[in-house]
Amino acid sequence: MKINRFEDIESWKKARELNKVIYSITSEGAFSKDWGLRDQIQRASVSIMNNIAEGFDSSSKTEFCRFLSYSKRSCSEVQCIMYMALDIGYVDKAIFQDIYSHA
Repeated sequence: MKINRFEDIESWKKARELNKVIYSITSEGAFSKDWGLRDQIQRASVSIMNNIAEGFDSSSKTEFCRFLSYSKRSCSEVQCIMYMALDIGYVDKAIFQDIYSHA
């Protein structure tokens, strides 16, 4: 199947789902009041989607791969921040595991 739009890319769809979850958990409780950490994980999560879309519209496969690499790094950033959120009690182990594996 030929992909004609970035919205057709499965990893972009999954990143969109991840964003919904990130914004949901960061909008309540202590996480919502930790402006720095909340903003950082939201920016990293949004970056996953944006880099997939931006790379798809690039001029070459090499460029697209470079943007996919940026997206993967943003996934790692989300995972890293989730460790911090777990350690300081913003999320429980189940939420951590769900988001970690999703990223």
